[in-house]
Amino acid sequence: MNKNLRLWLFCISFPAAIAIDQITKGIAKVHLQGKETFSYLYDTIRLVYVENTGAFLSLGSGWSDQLSFVVFILLPLLFLTLLSGYLIKNRNGMNLFVYMSMIFIAAGGFGNLIDRVLYHRHVTDFLNFGIGNVRTGILNFADMYVTTGVILLIIFYMKDSKRAKKTQQQEIN
Repeated sequence: MNKNLRLWLFCISFPAAIAIDQITKGIAKVHLQGKETFSYLYDTIRLVYVENTGAFLSLGSGWSDQLSFVVFILLPLLFLTLLSGYLIKNRNGMNLFVYMSMIFIAAGGFGNLIDRVLYHRHVTDFLNFGIGNVRTGILNFADMYVTTGVILLIIFYMKDSKRAKKTQQQEIN
């Protein structure tokens, strides 16, 4: 792939993902805040407004402002800035699948970081998926980007590992 094309891919998909996350959070604030839960597709999708001051499943929501600032704002900002710089600098040496997976992770991280900075540690969550009592936590698009990126990376590296073992086995034989 043309090296400039990958830069354009980053420059378009990264802010677009963040914009979709922020727009959907804004819509949730307007249309879900203070309202009852909405249920769709035989209760497989629920829309419910929640403000989360913690991380995954509210982990750390009771922490002091100082600790929360370091763990939920400073460290992620440092990590996400380094990750974004790495993606831009190494865009041509990376597998496209891995590259896009990491863009998802970075965009999701920045989406939630924007909320934490603008709304004093609060991240807007509004989506819940499941069947019966088997349900996800309440999440947002940024959370889905991070989760999707991580799952795609795991799939890639599992397949790559199998491929490497197969190649190694063929070389031995």
